[in-house]
Amino acid sequence: MTIMDAVRMASIRTRAPLAACLLNISEGRKKDVVEKIARAAIREKNGQEHFPATVLNIFSDHDYNRSVITIAAPVDRLGCSVVAACTEAFSLIDMASQVGIHPCLGAVDLVPIYPLSGVSVEQCGTVARNIAERLASCVPGCSIFLFGHADLSKKQSLVQRRKQLGWFNRGAFQATHVIPDVGSTPTLRYGLTGVGASPYVMNCNVTIDTQDLAKAKKIAGSIRGSSAGGLKGVQSMAFPHKGQIEIACNVESLDDQNDLLKPREEAGYVSYSILGKTYYYVSPQLIESTVQKLARGCGVHTVGTALVGFTPEECKRCAVHALEHGIGEFWRARGGIFM
Repeated sequence: MTIMDAVRMASIRTRAPLAACLLNISEGRKKDVVEKIARAAIREKNGQEHFPATVLNIFSDHDYNRSVITIAAPVDRLGCSVVAACTEAFSLIDMASQVGIHPCLGAVDLVPIYPLSGVSVEQCGTVARNIAERLASCVPGCSIFLFGHADLSKKQSLVQRRKQLGWFNRGAFQATHVIPDVGSTPTLRYGLTGVGASPYVMNCNVTIDTQDLAKAKKIAGSIRGSSAGGLKGVQSMAFPHKGQIEIACNVESLDDQNDLLKPREEAGYVSYSILGKTYYYVSPQLIESTVQKLARGCGVHTVGTALVGFTPEECKRCAVHALEHGIGEFWRARGGIFM
């Protein structure tokens, strides 16, 4: 391939509709294992790179024993990369020996597909369903539930599905009652995997300087979007973490049909558009300031905020840059985050 051919291909890649997967796996302590799974998303077994795809970020937490691997690619190529990474993860992670403080469901815990540019959430739902079917074929014994726009019959949210299924408990693993949407009855080795699609969901964690879990749970409950006066689109839980407590937040992108959000944009809600549709999400700064205020009311202080990966706009920008320059291991430029 000539230099001009390479430039032409890079231009085609960055104009293509882009989507991302924030792959959640139940391993955050073995850096070599996590990076092997990440590399599987961009390299064939013979070492040749998938073309095109990039791993934008790896966020691993030792206490949680969990990692989030951000994979981005043109939407018609993303499925191949995600299936390769998931297949590798299933081969390396055994839920029978997994220990961590973060609740989880399976070795490959979540496979959410998000639109970045030029693609609808409905198209991402199709990609997610194809991933589920391919995983069931490639990994006999894996068990998959669908959520969001991959769940054609009900479009149930991830929160709804998790409430129905409960969390994985190795000591009392009983999964015979679970009827998966795709694949086999859950096994102790693989657990249960969620595959779905939705507008982008960002992860933002705020640490508070206390070991009082009751106070932290009160704060987490107050900022949830489901609570009166809470932050719309925010789901939160409190976990003991390195001698303190972390308020872990999932921050959903909500569409512009939610009239409650429109007047709030200037007060800490950020907007972005895909295919002419506007989405809103709560900024990390508003989450941090709200938790700070609530913490002070409980007599404690915050000590730091961590964004797990990117905002939707940052994810798109990094994906375009990485694909344009052929950077498969983009996370290395960011250093990855192992905690």
